[in-house]
Amino acid sequence: MKPIKFSREEAKAIVGEIQDYFRDELDQSIGAMPAEMLMMFFADKMGAYFYNRGLYDAQELVRQRMDSLNDEIYALEQPTKHLR
Repeated sequence: MKPIKFSREEAKAIVGEIQDYFRDELDQSIGAMPAEMLMMFFADKMGAYFYNRGLYDAQELVRQRMDSLNDEIYALEQPTKHLR
């Protein structure tokens, strides 16, 4: 997997979320640099887990849609004397 890279705007938003979390949930302040380092740590060490979960969810959605599509195709079948 290639490294996860965020745009400048995305990184800024994520850093802000981390800072908000530390302030609101931990009653601590964290600077932008430590928050960015924490973001990069999670992207590097945990990113693959989140990425893979997204892939698994997408695969399940595609499987469900294909099953539904197959059901709809079979519903179009006309009766004949020919057995499958």
